Amino acid sequence: MDYSPIIEQMTRPHFYPHRPQKVETVQTHISYVFIAGDYVYKVKKPVNFGFLDFTTLDLRKFYCEEELRLNRRLAPSIYLAVVPIGHDDAGKLTLGGSSDIVEYAVFMKKLPLDRMLKILLARGQADAGVMDAVAEKIARFHQEAQTGGRIDEMGTPSVILHNHEENFAQTEKYIGVTIPAFQHTFLKAYAEQFIASNTDLLQRRVAEHKIRDCHGDLHLEHICVADEIIVFDCIEFNERFRFADVAAEVAFLTMDLDYNGYFGQSADFANAYLKYSRDEDLRALLNFYRCYYAFVRGKVTSFRLDQKEMPQAERAGIRRVASKYFDLACAYASRLEKPALIMTAGLIGSGKSYQARSLAERLGAEVIRTDVLRKELLQIAPTEKHHESFGQGIYSGDISRRTYEKAVELAAEKIGRGIPVILDASFRCRADRTMAADMARRLGIPFYVVECACPDDVVKIRLEKRMLDPDNPSDGRWEILQEQKKQYEAVTEIPESRLFQIDTSDNPESMRRKIVSSIKLAELHGMSSK
Repeated sequence: MDYSPIIEQMTRPHFYPHRPQKVETVQTHISYVFIAGDYVYKVKKPVNFGFLDFTTLDLRKFYCEEELRLNRRLAPSIYLAVVPIGHDDAGKLTLGGSSDIVEYAVFMKKLPLDRMLKILLARGQADAGVMDAVAEKIARFHQEAQTGGRIDEMGTPSVILHNHEENFAQTEKYIGVTIPAFQHTFLKAYAEQFIASNTDLLQRRVAEHKIRDCHGDLHLEHICVADEIIVFDCIEFNERFRFADVAAEVAFLTMDLDYNGYFGQSADFANAYLKYSRDEDLRALLNFYRCYYAFVRGKVTSFRLDQKEMPQAERAGIRRVASKYFDLACAYASRLEKPALIMTAGLIGSGKSYQARSLAERLGAEVIRTDVLRKELLQIAPTEKHHESFGQGIYSGDISRRTYEKAVELAAEKIGRGIPVILDASFRCRADRTMAADMARRLGIPFYVVECACPDDVVKIRLEKRMLDPDNPSDGRWEILQEQKKQYEAVTEIPESRLFQIDTSDNPESMRRKIVSSIKLAELHGMSSK
């Protein structure tokens, strides 16, 4: 079919009964959108991408009617009608033509662009109140959305596993292009273990009808904050993309907020949704579904690289975007859902603090640093330097013991609130390590030791740089290192499965990946064995 006569006519203001001053045309891969003054007309392209099929006029009419029906659930004042495009009695192509209908258009009101959530966020105008209003609208929509039958089936563990397997199969060709091999391997293991460990939870979600006919594409560009909250442009062309756990839909929006750097608003929305829905399972499912949707976005973005004719600069941009999504998926997958205690050990200058910070960022843990805590206990500014002899002054045995006891006490408090903790300290004495291990055992949480080591020549350079850094709280010096070596008690009391030894001068990132993967997958395995 030759679409050019329809497109040509719909770009002309006189084609429309309300006679707009101008018509703006926006083209997507599946639609032509004509913005005619205060109104919008959307015409579907006759395309088939496998996941959608608009190749016949009857199909386009059906999906126009579906788009109207489904979007009226969240934007009833915006979606007005499905309008035929045909010929009048004189044979002239016209909107609303009753004979020889050649196309259909979804007829909508134009939304105020300056009230789009994406614009408000960029301007700093989307505060907690705005996110609360959006959450209330979505929670109410989910409570009223259709469920049961085929919809429920989409939430079963077997279907969820199939969706993930499809993702991993479709992204194999992008390994080394947009996703590193270690990320692909870790995410696949994470998804499989999460589903296996949470089968009962996922089945209960189905039984409780938490699988609903949702929006399916809930991201920033589809939300308008006007006199009312307007959520538009849902998925009409494929039920599989729309039938989902309500927790997955919440995860989609929070993932999009996180990706764009709006972490505070992401947390505000999730907390407000929890308040309105009282869906406590959300806490256990959010990171799993966030990971899934971040991976899907990385996959879909990678698909664009399959276009043969594309400038190299554009291809590089696509790779950066896709890689950012895959890295975000890894960040969600790595976060611990339950408390754990991780302890560093090693000589000064071995890189313990850097490793602790890096691991904390991935695992979602809080770091307690004894370098800082020691001075806080003595009411000394963290950056105030104390170059004292080994085991003297603020580094005497008594003060060190008090510092380690306080560190373990603070860790227990945080763990009691469900927070994973990393104790960043030398832990050169077996007695101090045993104290931390006993606390973890008493609280019934996993306990790990990350022992850091580094060649002396690298350590010496690090310590010299540290001495010149006025903001570094460490007082470590080369001469102290030599004394510390003499009294360092080797870590032999920790089971091999709980001990990670890392040479911080030799590709420590690779070892950190193994540590994160081991700790996270062990958490999931522990959940499944309970």
